[in-house]
Amino acid sequence: MEITCFCGSGIRAVECCQPYLEGCRQPSNPESLMRSRYSAYVTGNIDYLTATWHPDCQASLWRTELIAGQENTDWRDLQIITSAAGKSADEGFVEFIARYYDRQKQHSGFIHERSRFVRADNRWYYIDGIHLRPGRNDLCPCGSGKKYKKCCDG
Repeated sequence: MEITCFCGSGIRAVECCQPYLEGCRQPSNPESLMRSRYSAYVTGNIDYLTATWHPDCQASLWRTELIAGQENTDWRDLQIITSAAGKSADEGFVEFIARYYDRQKQHSGFIHERSRFVRADNRWYYIDGIHLRPGRNDLCPCGSGKKYKKCCDG
């Protein structure tokens, strides 16, 4: 049975993120890296996540926290909002919303971020991001159908 990729591309996993997660290929742009990192969260591939953080971030120091965060999290979907080039050919940005369900809190949630990626030694890395918040009267990005102020902001 062929599985559609977790990243929401609509492409079969073997043609999308799976080769990245297995170390057979490297993502060629920030959006591909973002999608593959989301797939790594879904599959619990902590090795891939730490390897795709920029080395300056020392992500291996957070390994325990990453594993603990995965224990109660069901990742629901990824929505890429925009992908943009940075100030140089070695920088790029991806704005996204990743929805999840926290089994411990029994509540849906989301991450809305504008992530920054840099290329070093011909390889793309996640380096940092800015968390974005919706307006209080906007629909909550978690997918509940409620206003943000009555849902995840409250």
